[in-house]
This record gives sequence, C-alpha cells and structure tokens, in this order.
Amino acid sequence: MAISTGGGAETPMSDINTTPLVDVMLVLLIIFLIAVPVAIQTIEKLEIPVLVSQESKDKVENLLLTVSTTDEAGLSAGDTGFQGASRTGDCRVYFNNITPVTSEELYDQAFERLDNIVQRAGGPEAIMQDPEKIPQVHIRGDVNAPWSCVAGAIYNVQAAGYPTVGFISNPVEP
Repeated sequence: MAISTGGGAETPMSDINTTPLVDVMLVLLIIFLIAVPVAIQTIEKLEIPVLVSQESKDKVENLLLTVSTTDEAGLSAGDTGFQGASRTGDCRVYFNNITPVTSEELYDQAFERLDNIVQRAGGPEAIMQDPEKIPQVHIRGDVNAPWSCVAGAIYNVQAAGYPTVGFISNPVEP
C-alpha cells in the first residue's frame, strides 16, 4: 500500500499499486512456461486411427463434374500434347469425370439423370421423405480454370434441379 505523508490539503491518491499485477503476471508466465512444452509433447504423440472406408449400399450416386479449360494450343485434357489448363482457354466440362459435354448437354444429361433417380425412388414426394437420397453434385475444378467456367457448370446443374453443389479438392500434406 502506498502511504501519503506530508501536510497540505487532502487530495485523492492517484498512484497505482502494481505489486499484485506483477505477481499475477509472474504466476501466469510460470504456468505457461510449464504448460506449453507439456501440451506440445502430448500432441506429437497423438495417433489417429486409420479405418477402411466402406461405401454404403443405399448411397445415391452423386454427379461428378470436372471443370477445366483447353491449353494455349486449344487441346483438351486427354489429347496428346495437352500442356495443362489455361486461363485463356475454352471451358471444358466432363460429365461423371469422363464424358465431355457442352452447356446444353450438361443441363439435359443432369436433368435426365436426376429425373431417373427421383422416379426410381417413387416420385418427388417419396424422395423428399428421405433427404439422404437426394443426389448431390461434386465439382472438381482445375486450379487454372476461370471462375466463369465453374459458375456455368453450377448454374446448369442447379437449373436441372440439383439442390446441393459441393467442391472436391486435394488435401494438402502437413
């Protein structure tokens, strides 16, 4: 505690006692100096189980799309001499990652495929009873493909009736 001595008028003391603050900070510093190395050591020994994935039997087939572009020479993926997608190339969409399609063909094939799945489930009312049966669209876009190509594919499949569109990416190794 600070003690005020001396004469004169009684004025409020404006000094702050910093001793408790320093004590708390030293205790926190010691705790973190001990806790951080212990936490780092336990995290390094963490083992994540590896399980074999099994495809469920009632899983609806999702629609897989690959979006890319032609290279500088105008060649598509799969052509001999393809140098990789170019930002200035023409858009290429591959239905189920295999069949190249135009925008109109993408819409028509996606609509027909979704209609077949809905009819097989027993109609729109039946498929709405179990939302897990509603197929999704998974898009794998080339890193060099312009967004307009990917957006065009999204527009066509949503216009065909697919409510959910997701993206597939490659995981980055730590």
